[in-house]
Amino acid sequence: MTSDALTGEKSTFAGFVLAGGKSSRMGRDKALLEIDRMPMISRAVKLAETATGGAATVIGAPETFREFGFQVVADDWPFAGPLGGIATALRVTNSEWNLILACDLPHLSSEWLGYLIHRAQSSAADAVLAVNEHWTEPLCAAYRKNCEALVRDAVANGRRKVQDCVAGLRRQGRLECVEPSEWKAFDSDGTLFKNMNSPQDYLDAKARFGGRAIL
Repeated sequence: MTSDALTGEKSTFAGFVLAGGKSSRMGRDKALLEIDRMPMISRAVKLAETATGGAATVIGAPETFREFGFQVVADDWPFAGPLGGIATALRVTNSEWNLILACDLPHLSSEWLGYLIHRAQSSAADAVLAVNEHWTEPLCAAYRKNCEALVRDAVANGRRKVQDCVAGLRRQGRLECVEPSEWKAFDSDGTLFKNMNSPQDYLDAKARFGGRAIL
């Protein structure tokens, strides 16, 4: 199977979904949990593909996700957390810009991702992501291919915190931040980037959508 995300032939923007976590707090694979009869991994892939206009690639265990028919690439550093997944995505892509999403963000919307991509395409920065009062949102973000060296060096040197890597981009003047006053236009409740770490988070997400389509 050929993927636009790998060839970069049809779009300057590729989509990647990170699905390599251990889900230790959840007790089962978060990517396979369903909301409105759709596994979270399928929803994340659909969102990425709608936003970028091309086939998305899952970074995770091929044996887990190939049955879905996705393009899957094994994580280069399966025990390095999401930073290893980002490094893997930036290694395999040939696209200038790359949308990278965690698989456990049930509140994301096509409207927000469309805005993020538009913002990145008009940016001179190397990464574009939303910020909150105390942290950034690096697992729903746009990264240029040329971030690869910085990210891979961080992982190779034993650093695992994505926030530290983002701080490095900020220090180098390579980061553009989308402020709350901007991204909350797509989610006034402030839950756009709320992820699912625990069984209660999963129940809360299911209750919020109550059987409605969540795309």
